[in-house]
Amino acid sequence: MPRYYEDKPEGGACAGVKEDLGACLLQSRCVLQEGKSPRQCLKEGNCKALKNSFFECKRSMLDARSRFRGRKGY
Repeated sequence: MPRYYEDKPEGGACAGVKEDLGACLLQSRCVLQEGKSPRQCLKEGNCKALKNSFFECKRSMLDARSRFRGRKGY
């Protein structure tokens, strides 16, 4: 297997961003101290940068131009 694919996370194109977003939410003050669910914390606006990156990654999967240019890396 080529080295390019060795450190790539399993589970699809946006798996790395999704994993980082989940870790960010679970380590946030909202979840740890306030006892809210990660979903509530995400709706309140925690981890905005990773949420936006995950959205852009998912959107790029639907963009026909990315088939030729390739997805933007994370």
